[in-house]
Amino acid sequence: QVQLDESGGGSVQAGGSLTLSCAASGRTFSSYIMGWFRQAPGKEREFVASINWSSGSALYTDSVKGRFTISRDKAKNTVYLQMNSLKPEDTAVYYCAARRVFTANFDSWGQGTQVNVFP
Repeated sequence: QVQLDESGGGSVQAGGSLTLSCAASGRTFSSYIMGWFRQAPGKEREFVASINWSSGSALYTDSVKGRFTISRDKAKNTVYLQMNSLKPEDTAVYYCAARRVFTANFDSWGQGTQVNVFP
């Protein structure tokens, strides 16, 4: 069973940076896509970024392109989300997620980590 443990959330002023980490365990992740999602108060959970564990190919939602970078460290089985130039609208609970390459939906989720960005 896949286990995902996020860390690195916190509070920061607009324009600042945070790095989220997601420690993954329970599987060999070579055939997985790892993703970051977020949910702001009163809003639906939305996709932020994903990375193919094997190839490193990444995708981003438009609102974070150029500001966020997703990466993975195969040796540490950890996925990162480097967030720069943070904006108040980035405030949300951020979730790490995983799915197999050949499935459509992310089906393993972490507990979430809170990110607060103050003006």
